[in-house]
Amino acid sequence: MAGWLARLGRKRKVHIWSAVVVAAGSATRMEGIDKALTTLGGLPVLVRTLRVFQQCPDIAEIVVVTREDLLVEVGQLCQDFALTKVTKVVKGGRERIHSVQAGLNEVREDAELIAIHDGARPLLPPEVLEEVLRKAAQTGAAAPAVPVTDTIKRCEDGLAVETVDRSTLFAVQTPQVFQADLIRAAVHKALEDGEVLTDDCAAVERLGMKVSLTQGSRENLKLTTPFDLIVGEAVIEARECGEL
Repeated sequence: MAGWLARLGRKRKVHIWSAVVVAAGSATRMEGIDKALTTLGGLPVLVRTLRVFQQCPDIAEIVVVTREDLLVEVGQLCQDFALTKVTKVVKGGRERIHSVQAGLNEVREDAELIAIHDGARPLLPPEVLEEVLRKAAQTGAAAPAVPVTDTIKRCEDGLAVETVDRSTLFAVQTPQVFQADLIRAAVHKALEDGEVLTDDCAAVERLGMKVSLTQGSRENLKLTTPFDLIVGEAVIEARECGEL
């Protein structure tokens, strides 16, 4: 009986898992549309992105990285939409990896896991987030991915020279989740070596670390061109109708 009471009195270990949401791009392929602030289904894209992490019970804090000219506006959005887990809104860097580093520098020191997510992926299904967090907690590094469905050609000088076996190819999405010390060290090393990486997994792979892949989702698209906004609206409509 005494042993049972002792176990009952023990405090459950609280895991500190953080998110860095990178929304500092220039959106050059969006034809003048600011993809962070444009609306999707009646809400700003960035708000939709942040809400998934706000509503995830495993995420303790969110650091948002954005352009200098959007710092005030993004901060106001976080207040207006009660995104209480957003602890800091900070200025990004010249390239994505510099923005990631800026976010990592602001994450709380006791964070065990850090999820890095594209601000332009506003339709992340909660179950995709939960699965990749759990896998990263087990293995140290994980990312959601979907199989490549198109035929892939390798080209030289505009000519197809090889058809690549797509059975082993996957399109990697975000959030990419890592043990905190690992991703901090990996990004620091990449920058020290002059590597301007566009993928966070690549940074830890350079250190010899294997990244576990979890089930991604076609819904988790990245808004890159105006056409993607049309697809995003269709996804939201399908969700509201119960079709997704």
